[in-house]
Amino acid sequence: MNCPENLLYTSDHEWIKVENDIATIGITDYAQGELGDIIFIEFPEIDEQFDREDVIGSIEAVKTVADIFVPVTGQILEINEALEDAPELINQDPYGDGWLVKIKLENSDETSDLLNPESYLELIK
Repeated sequence: MNCPENLLYTSDHEWIKVENDIATIGITDYAQGELGDIIFIEFPEIDEQFDREDVIGSIEAVKTVADIFVPVTGQILEINEALEDAPELINQDPYGDGWLVKIKLENSDETSDLLNPESYLELIK
């Protein structure tokens, strides 16, 4: 299972990469594998404000729909517009081209209880 060392993870199978006060968020390799072929993404609006653990959108796969939860409080800065025409990028490259949103992090302390790669791998065993 691909689980990059430079990311943090949630028990809801999202990953987060924090650089300064910008957090890039996506779903994990495990999550995309469980969902199967992804066919549509529902994104939040740019500038929309969310609290930690809010639902910010959904991912539709051939057989199911899953909510996307935001692991930190903040404002949506950017969505991955490439996924509107090619949602399969999430299946192909969940930690690269398949990222979902970028958010302006309001409280960096919220990342302290997210999972490190080892803890996340234990969770999905």
